[in-house]
Amino acid sequence: MAIVTFLIKLAGATMLLLYAVRMVRTGIERSYGASFQRVMTRQRGYLQASVVGLMMAVVLQSSAAVALLSSGFAATGILSFPTGLAIVLGGDLGSALIIQILSFRLDWLVPMLLAVGGYLFVKTESKKGRQLGRILMGVAFILISLQFLRQAMDPIRDSAFLPAIADYLARDYITAFLVGAALAFVMHSSVAAILMCVTLVQIGAIPFAAGMSLVLGANFGSTFIPVWLARGMPLSGRRIPYANLALRGSWAVVTLFAANLALRTGLLGDPQGGQMLINAHLAFNLSLLLLALPFCGRLQGVFKKLFPDEVREQKTQPARPASALVMENVANPSQALPSLKRELLRMSDLVETMFRPALELYRSGDKEQIRSVQAMDEDVNRCLSGIRAFVAAIPTDRYEKQDAKTARDLMEFAIRLETAGDVVAKRLTELAREMRAKRLSFSGEGWTELTQLHEGVLANMKLASNVLISDDLASARLLTLEKAEIKRIERDSRKRHLRRLQHGTTESFETSDIHLETLRAFREFNSHIASIAYPVLYQNGQLLETRLIQSASEELELPACPTEGSVSSVGESQPLTSR
Repeated sequence: MAIVTFLIKLAGATMLLLYAVRMVRTGIERSYGASFQRVMTRQRGYLQASVVGLMMAVVLQSSAAVALLSSGFAATGILSFPTGLAIVLGGDLGSALIIQILSFRLDWLVPMLLAVGGYLFVKTESKKGRQLGRILMGVAFILISLQFLRQAMDPIRDSAFLPAIADYLARDYITAFLVGAALAFVMHSSVAAILMCVTLVQIGAIPFAAGMSLVLGANFGSTFIPVWLARGMPLSGRRIPYANLALRGSWAVVTLFAANLALRTGLLGDPQGGQMLINAHLAFNLSLLLLALPFCGRLQGVFKKLFPDEVREQKTQPARPASALVMENVANPSQALPSLKRELLRMSDLVETMFRPALELYRSGDKEQIRSVQAMDEDVNRCLSGIRAFVAAIPTDRYEKQDAKTARDLMEFAIRLETAGDVVAKRLTELAREMRAKRLSFSGEGWTELTQLHEGVLANMKLASNVLISDDLASARLLTLEKAEIKRIERDSRKRHLRRLQHGTTESFETSDIHLETLRAFREFNSHIASIAYPVLYQNGQLLETRLIQSASEELELPACPTEGSVSSVGESQPLTSR
């Protein structure tokens, strides 16, 4: 019975640790996720790139997340293989630093973190405040889970069961290595797996030798996580995870045999304790970084041969993705509605592809790229025509009332997506041409404001795709709140721009019209994208009928449908009802 109780407590502590690590990462991604691309894709040397990776891993508490982000950017061509690999190697060292920080006995901080984090998450309305509360509570949960882990080990530390397993792992270091690798991959978090191993060594549940083999195995197993998660990416994106697997995996195997040989012959003395294990983990990742960093550029040719670029069709015959709509399925709601969503997702991807290089066009003014963006608008228009014809062909007598309404809502979103595409093709590209023709440039502060707004809109596009696929109420509410945040950023940027004009900033005078028009275009684009949230909110009673304040002396007839944007900005836990 003691073994069963131990396993239940161990499973509970492990799941809380995994949840807490994910909670911290989610809070950081929701607060600053849109800025990751700008930070990671900025051109820099290998050493600077590794420092960026280190900081990103510390922030995200996951080297696998850094590797996955690098793979995604490499797949789109905006991050080179050598720079991406340097970022990933730095991320491996960053995750080791996180182990050092979280291994300190910070139990006294738990009540403070819970109190401050809980207050920020529950009581504040600002996005950054709520996510900061989420992060603080996540750190508190990590510390609590480590307490639970220590408590779970206490009853069986002196039993015959645990010492037998610990002695076996110390003797058979290859098995310990494989167990550590499996543990990290199954948990999908090297931070959580290594924290568990360090805690076991700290409390004396397993000897240092077994802990060393487990930690090296966890380093090896964690390299498979981004490989697995990036399996659906283009080959150009999968090169970085495989290169990291080859480098880190081979170094882990070499270190495993060398360390155990040194331990058995007494070359390392008699290392004990969790801190020594953390030091060994840090030394492993630092040595890997120093040895592999100079070869990042040379490895590009090797992995290009292993993962060659996919053959592309001639430019004269560009391949267009096939439509997801099949007219034969129009009479079957269970097939027609998912087909509509898939086509809308394709249309959304086209619009995102048009919008993503908008600011790059402002700087380069490349005529060929501008024409390419405008040509994609024709594909977006064809998507809308197909969706309109598909919805028009729906036999209303075979559809339930709710299914027919869903189809109409999806067509409305298609119209909004097409209008968003027009904002890029007919307004932003023309502004980019004007910038090139007049050889203008924004002030540093103005460019930063536009970049921040651009990143926020891109993040909202991904969130809108999630709402389209899942119809998730929480995501719909978040998207609508993010729309209000974009509106606030646009308003603040406009005010700061006018202040710069008052102070006589030359660049602000020259680009004033373009700056203000770009702000309006970004805000309008975001409004079209966020409209996917309204059907979900309205269906769940989360929209106010009107934002007008009713007079006590007169009765106003409320409209049957909600007005756009009539969503309260109260906390997520409070339902919205009409007055």
